[in-house]
Amino acid sequence: MPSIRHSYTVTVPEEPPAPAFPFIKQDARRKSPTMSRSMLVSTFVGLLINQAKNSKNAQGLVGLRNLGNTCFMNSILQCLSNTHDLRDYCLRNTHRTDLNNNCRAKAALMDEFAKLTQTIWTSASNDAISPSDFKMQIQKYAPRFVGYNQQDAQEFLRFLLDGLHNEVNRVTVKPRALVEDFEHLSEDEKGKRMWNKYLESEDSKVVDLFVGQLKSSLTCSECGFCSTVFDPFWDLSLPIAKTSGEVSLIDCLRLFTKEDVLDGNERPTCHRCKTRRKCTKKFTIQKFPKVLVLHLKRFSECRVRTSKLSTFVNFPLKELDLREFASENSVNAVYNLYAVSNHSGTSLGGHYTAYCRNPCTAEWYTYNDSRVSPMSSSQVCSSDAYVLFYECATSSRL
Repeated sequence: MPSIRHSYTVTVPEEPPAPAFPFIKQDARRKSPTMSRSMLVSTFVGLLINQAKNSKNAQGLVGLRNLGNTCFMNSILQCLSNTHDLRDYCLRNTHRTDLNNNCRAKAALMDEFAKLTQTIWTSASNDAISPSDFKMQIQKYAPRFVGYNQQDAQEFLRFLLDGLHNEVNRVTVKPRALVEDFEHLSEDEKGKRMWNKYLESEDSKVVDLFVGQLKSSLTCSECGFCSTVFDPFWDLSLPIAKTSGEVSLIDCLRLFTKEDVLDGNERPTCHRCKTRRKCTKKFTIQKFPKVLVLHLKRFSECRVRTSKLSTFVNFPLKELDLREFASENSVNAVYNLYAVSNHSGTSLGGHYTAYCRNPCTAEWYTYNDSRVSPMSSSQVCSSDAYVLFYECATSSRL
């Protein structure tokens, strides 16, 4: 398929043409010859966002053409396009500062992602656009996406976020890996030190938004010694209880965090006993991210083929309270839903769509490749839900 590009780059031409957007007055630009280019860009984007907030025809309601089994990609791109802070990061061209500071990266993936986001949010029409230029860059970064085979949306999301992060990482020279002893510290201080150590190598706008910290506690059944490990996470893959009925998202989280017994061949070595012992393992969330991505594990591998669980998982659109899963009391553990990547069909063949809440109007829309249509919030929760996107309620735009 030929590359069809409708991107709009926020630049200021030498001789401004007739305004593409009627809400920008051309005369105002001529009356301010001393205004810097960056100020003009900032003013333009500010007007754009305000116009979208006040317009009955909100921006961002543009479909993406299916290039051939690329519905998995389109679904995730629409979810990310409606991620408020990531959208503004691209619209305001703030990513350019991080790209300029990171000389080792060619930044082609971040550039194309930003251009695609800008096109979605500045398009003068509702005609679907082609993400072919973006696809060309993501398959260079992750060759597994070469071609037109159906792919897993959650795996695509992980590769994409990793690629974007690498190109706008504020750390250009990573420090040498040093082994440090944190065992003498309190659990809270140990978690903070481990998080800061992570940021010494991995620090970007993508990390600011999507990365949290998981605490894994391992308790020896023989001597009672408890060791803890703190690891960053980009999303949480939640098991679904096999049942013919309905389960709640909280049920899935409780299943994910429940205490497991490690015995037999999986017994770990106790640091105090200095030998392999039967242990119990439990997860809690040490640090909650601004954007919490929850992956429902609907697909499981068996000896013969992959099977899919179609269990209805009931999840809230507002005020998902996760404080019971926190390592300690946390005031930032309540979330509101803003996007869902859905998979309909079976493990042998299916189709991805997205349900997204427009960050300007708070109205819900269905994104089905080229087609975008309004929907009721009562339709958002379905048995097709696969990847859920929540934002921290303290920064939510509901």
